[in-house]
Amino acid sequence: MDPVHADVLALAAREPFGRVIDLGCGRGQLCVALLEAGLAETALGLDRQEAALAQARHAAAGLAFEVEARDLAVAGRLDEADTVMMIDVLYQLDWAAQMALLRQAASVARSRIVLRMANPERLWRFRLTRGLERLFRRVWPNSGTHVNHLSLRHIVAVLAELGFAAEIAPCSRGTPFANVLLVARRGEI
Repeated sequence: MDPVHADVLALAAREPFGRVIDLGCGRGQLCVALLEAGLAETALGLDRQEAALAQARHAAAGLAFEVEARDLAVAGRLDEADTVMMIDVLYQLDWAAQMALLRQAASVARSRIVLRMANPERLWRFRLTRGLERLFRRVWPNSGTHVNHLSLRHIVAVLAELGFAAEIAPCSRGTPFANVLLVARRGEI
C-alpha cells in the first residue's frame, strides 16, 4: 500500500537499476520486488535490525539478494553499485551521520541515488508526518533514534556538489504525509 513501491518500480522500469545497494532495507521488500520484476541484477540490503534482515533473507530465497547487519550511523565500507537507495533513512540519523551517509552513497553510486524523505515545505503534511514519527518512534520496529529532517534544498545542494542532479516528485499518493521521491543522477548537472 506504500506509494514508494509503485514509484520506485516505475522508475526502474524506465531505467533498470543494475546492482543495487539499499541502505536501511528493512525487510527487503523493495529489493525483492525489483529482482522479481527483472529491474535489478543484484541487491545488497543493509539494516541494523536483525529480525527484519531475517525476514528479508527468507523472502529473497533464490534471488540475487544479500543482506548485512550494519548501523548506518557508523561509517563502513561499501562496494560500488549502479543504484543506491535510502528510503525513509536519512532523517533517522543525526546531522553529521546524514551528511556522511549521503556522501558515502554518492561515492559508490555509479548512476543514481534514490531517496524517499519528507518535504518540510509541505507545512501541515510535514507537521503530521514528523509528529507521527516522534510519537511512534519508540514502538515502530524500523524507527531510528532521531527525527531530524533536513531541507530538500540542502540535500539537493550537497548532491550537486558531489556531481548529481536531483529531481523531486511527490511520493505520498493516498496518504496524508509529506513524502517525496528524490532521484539524483550522476553527471547530469
